[in-house]
Amino acid sequence: MRFQQIAVACALLDARAFATQPADNQIQLGPRPYYLVSKMDAGSPLKQQLETCSVKDFKTNDFIISHRGAPLQFPEHTAEGVRAAARQGAGVIECDVTFTKDKQLVCRHSQCDLHTTTNILLTPLAAKCTQPFVPANGATPASAKCCTSDITLAEFRSLCAKMDAAYKTATTAAAYVGEGTPFYRTDLYATCGTLMSHADYIGLVSSLGKKFTPEAKLPEVPMPYQGTYTQEQFVQQIVNEYKAANIPPSSVWLQSFERGDMLYLVANEPEFAKQAVYLDQNVDNGIATLGNGDLNKYFNDIVADGINIVAPAMYALITIGSSGTVVPSAYATAARAAGLDIITWSFERSPPMQKGGAADYYYASVTPYMTNDGRTLEVLDVLARQVGVISIFSDWPATVTYYWNCVLCSANSNGSGHRRLRGGR
Repeated sequence: MRFQQIAVACALLDARAFATQPADNQIQLGPRPYYLVSKMDAGSPLKQQLETCSVKDFKTNDFIISHRGAPLQFPEHTAEGVRAAARQGAGVIECDVTFTKDKQLVCRHSQCDLHTTTNILLTPLAAKCTQPFVPANGATPASAKCCTSDITLAEFRSLCAKMDAAYKTATTAAAYVGEGTPFYRTDLYATCGTLMSHADYIGLVSSLGKKFTPEAKLPEVPMPYQGTYTQEQFVQQIVNEYKAANIPPSSVWLQSFERGDMLYLVANEPEFAKQAVYLDQNVDNGIATLGNGDLNKYFNDIVADGINIVAPAMYALITIGSSGTVVPSAYATAARAAGLDIITWSFERSPPMQKGGAADYYYASVTPYMTNDGRTLEVLDVLARQVGVISIFSDWPATVTYYWNCVLCSANSNGSGHRRLRGGR
């Protein structure tokens, strides 16, 4: 397989990581992992195993991917969120990449999310938005649309990040921007999050001793942008910024939902293509429900394109088995049989299970089973040990760090052969 197996005891890995990483990168998990373990079903063998790790020196690993930083509590794609994710043990940190009016790369989940993720509507830059704020009127919700392509990099840097939210019944821009944060998140750290260019992100993540997973976001402006800037140039610009920073391809997992982006990397940047991640949104169109023969053909075609890693949402990889427990799905089994590695997303992104999380997108295939928050750890265990994902995105990396150290790290030290991302500690 393309990824080496863990062959060194975790204690030795920890010593090497501690010696080479900055002091502010020492791992601290906080109370949440312990809270989730306490909510697991009484008598569960997994709960008993996880309880043995209540006192432990935790290690980082590339199995743990920070999804947009640590957006369960910090504004996404901010320097503060990146630092929080690093402290929680994430080995790989994400930047969703888009571009500004002057074609500079920045970290944003969507090219046109500034109205919900920053304070732009409260600044003079609001006048430059694709659609300025429109107040709610009767049954018509408040709206706005502000894109990175509306402003320059210098203007982008002047903004403050906030939690991704909008108050749909707002009649003022201040209310639209300042309210609406989901109940299970917080505005405690959302006073003025520091936005990052893609180059800023590379510098910060590198300084923290972590690795990189940029996602080439689908542009929301017509391409070629301004008549000359093509999708291929956009993808190449992302790669070029790693080259300029002397980051080896083995430390970069470039993602995209666009099959064409994957093919471009295979043809033009084969070293970066080796661990490029194809984000498979076809699962939302019924691919995961196909029969075995069709699934086998689907994945064989992906492999034939030179793609090595596929990454669907979590729900596509799991189902409820005949015994009533969570088991790997046919999609997961077929992907592995085709020789593909699997990454998945996004853990810790859903509301509490008893307050809407069980029916959330990420658990849609196992909703009846998700009766308490502790069962999220059971899903994580199935994804790791039965599906065999090589890593998982998380909005709160501490929880996955706790699990990896308690379950997978122990198993790897004993020679289980569980795979990890190439180049991981």
